[in-house]
Amino acid sequence: MIAAERGAARNTLAAYAADLTDFARFAAARGQELATADPTLLQIYIAELDAAGLTARTAARRVSALRQFYRFLLREGLRADNPTSLLDAPRLGKPIPKYLTEQEVDSLLESAAQHGALAHAAVEILYATGLRVSELLALPRSALARNATVLLVRGKGGRERMVPLSEEAKKAAAAIPARGRWLFPGRDPRRPMTRQGFALMLKQLALAAGLDPARVSPHVLRHSFASHMLARGADLRSLQMLLGHADISTTEIYTHVLGERLQRLVEAHHPLSDKLDSASKPISE
Repeated sequence: MIAAERGAARNTLAAYAADLTDFARFAAARGQELATADPTLLQIYIAELDAAGLTARTAARRVSALRQFYRFLLREGLRADNPTSLLDAPRLGKPIPKYLTEQEVDSLLESAAQHGALAHAAVEILYATGLRVSELLALPRSALARNATVLLVRGKGGRERMVPLSEEAKKAAAAIPARGRWLFPGRDPRRPMTRQGFALMLKQLALAAGLDPARVSPHVLRHSFASHMLARGADLRSLQMLLGHADISTTEIYTHVLGERLQRLVEAHHPLSDKLDSASKPISE
């Protein structure tokens, strides 16, 4: 259902399958089955996850998998109740996304330019568009045909969106030697570069740029794109469209940048800001 109706990604399907399998084993060890497990067993399971030291994020994903599974059974008439209706999910704080400074991105771009056309284009496009790495690697060469100024991207759930492309990114992409149908081909040109291969390339570029490789990943570049856009005046709604978020609450993780920008705006434009500055200065003798 989540594959056919919701277009869930392969990684999501694998994660949910693993979560349901884990609970099925837990239930079997206590004489119950996955499809007919009772609410008490589910509550015991979640309590044991917490006692085992599972992170709140992982536990929350398992609760989500279980809720969706039992809602599906209820909707299909395979159960008369939903045993997860009173289940409490672990509370998650909103993490501040990790991102690079503009100067660090410049260093990474300089490093990429010295390591070949493919590396240069990969970093230019990723930072210029904020694409997910899976979206970037799925781009065919035809996506940049006829001097395209925008990319048509198919994101999560099969949703399509248009993302503007900078001149520098277009020039960098045009310099990639043609090897098959993919813009970023793998060792076998019939297939796109793998996510693992791309991440390794990015770590090597970071090392050459004098950056800590542990701080650099495709998703960190996506966070950097979003954070820098907001810092320079973009609004959340536009950023939501560019990033391909289905819900603006996902985009709101970047509001830490908005807070910093609003503070600077108040300091620069509030009518009392000059008086406050004067009051804070020591009186000269």
